[in-house]
Amino acid sequence: MIKELVCITCPSGCHLQAVVDEQNNVLSVSGNRCPRGETYARSELIAPRRMLTSTVRIEGALHPLLPVATSAPILKSRIFLVMEEIRKIQVSAPVICGSILVENIGGSNADLVATKTMERTQSNEK
Repeated sequence: MIKELVCITCPSGCHLQAVVDEQNNVLSVSGNRCPRGETYARSELIAPRRMLTSTVRIEGALHPLLPVATSAPILKSRIFLVMEEIRKIQVSAPVICGSILVENIGGSNADLVATKTMERTQSNEK
């Protein structure tokens, strides 16, 4: 069977054709203009991964939500599990961009990281 994909590893957007057998083993990949295309196709067909971005509640800051992201792509099959954990998180300001909020979130082998610095608002200081 032939599966068609569009490579997303660079701006070229190569149209890939992957030949897979009945057990979903990738036999060959064509259409890629660089080696990254073959690597992407094999990974996408065997164990697709995605970066996950979201927000968590933050108290004591100007805004009620803090943008966050995983430190590495996680398995697509774990996204809903990780999102369940993210919904439970609440942090307090100040938070520095790049701070790890949760290590190995949802057993994903990726950390949940703040992607914005949020200072504590003066009106909330004691």
